[in-house]
Amino acid sequence: MILSEVFDRFVDGSPTTVMVRATLENVLSQQRLDELFNETAVRQRTNELLFSTVVDLMSSVVCRVRPSVHAAYQSRQDIKTSVKALYDKLRRIEPNMSQALVRDTAQRMGAIVHRTHGALPEPLPGYRVLIADGNHFPATERRLKEFRGQNVAPLPGHAVALLDPALMLAVDVFLCPDGHASERTLLPPLLATLRAKDLLLADRNFCTTSFLWDIADRKAFFLIRQHASSLKCELVGRRKVVGRITTGRVYEQPLRIFGRNGQTRTIRRITIVLDKPTTNGDHEIHILTNLPAKVSALNAATLYQQRWSVEGVFQEMEAHLNSEIDTLAYPQAALFGFCLALVAYNVLSVTKSALRGAHGHERIQKEFSNYYLAHEVSGMWLGMTMILPAKYWEERFATQTPSQMAVFLLRCARKVNLKAYRKHPRGPKQMPPTKPSKKGRKHVATQRILDQRHCPLAKK
Repeated sequence: MILSEVFDRFVDGSPTTVMVRATLENVLSQQRLDELFNETAVRQRTNELLFSTVVDLMSSVVCRVRPSVHAAYQSRQDIKTSVKALYDKLRRIEPNMSQALVRDTAQRMGAIVHRTHGALPEPLPGYRVLIADGNHFPATERRLKEFRGQNVAPLPGHAVALLDPALMLAVDVFLCPDGHASERTLLPPLLATLRAKDLLLADRNFCTTSFLWDIADRKAFFLIRQHASSLKCELVGRRKVVGRITTGRVYEQPLRIFGRNGQTRTIRRITIVLDKPTTNGDHEIHILTNLPAKVSALNAATLYQQRWSVEGVFQEMEAHLNSEIDTLAYPQAALFGFCLALVAYNVLSVTKSALRGAHGHERIQKEFSNYYLAHEVSGMWLGMTMILPAKYWEERFATQTPSQMAVFLLRCARKVNLKAYRKHPRGPKQMPPTKPSKKGRKHVATQRILDQRHCPLAKK
């Protein structure tokens, strides 16, 4: 009874934190995680340290509740294994295990999002739109003995994430431990997940003749920016003007691509002549698509602009979550940390979907700030965890169905004071001024300068 009263106080005082904690317990329950490990792991075994315990420790680091893996370990008195055993477990986590974690939890969270009625409108009705983008991890600390004493930057690998823009969930991820490898090494496993009527949006790094050809062979569709040097093709006829979108004038022209054994396939090339050049100095963007003619070039060009939303996911993960832990020097550990950050991002997205269901789509999309949401959760988490033990959350939320979770999340969402999470949009980004040299710099008294502001004739 006492714990229930305390829980209700947290629901009233910080409903968003309760929503995040409840969703995490539901999708990352100990039983579900250990079952997933037993079904997926190939070489690794549980021994004394459960996979669910590793996920729980790393989640607190990814969510910035704990500053490091060692700090998270030290805070847990119930773990009997050594910290070395924990690091050994992390460096041996198989990439397919990390991928399965993202896939399994995203599937469950997608069901919750649908039941909150907080999903965004389908970008192109009749198609399952997916946005792909790669992320190369920055250098880690030189903790491995091979790097000590060397002036090198160790790269732990890279990943390609798939985002569902209607659910705003990272629904899949493809991992590579080789930091020097191209994103194109991950195209075969990405291709294997596509099915008929899928529409893949991606940048020019994904534009290869074989990849476009194979997507079409699977009865799927693509909307991919053209890479100038990696496509065997020729333009057919003249390009024609079809109209304008917000960023420039749109043209369309047939393009013939050459496949295997001399086969050809004609697709559309949609060109956007930009009003303002990109940061790379490009004045035109060429987008290739095999969508049917009933999807106009203007609609396709507008739809392609949504590709930037997946880069926004990576930016939010970097800003609000600890998605790239530079102390995890082993590639498998770094990949696992990134995948947990994707799961944490998805949990925040589920929270926002409930808010959209309770307060309306337009209001949340325009006014709600993820920064203040992450700040609230990280600030309240430790106190709430100390008062309400893990067993309480497990008993209450681990076995709830997606429908039950949606009902609870909507009840909490209606209690949220949206003013506390309001965005403050900034103006256009200004170029930073040139940093002056310290040579010959003089000291000035700030107060005297302020006095001159009010009285320009004041003596120095």
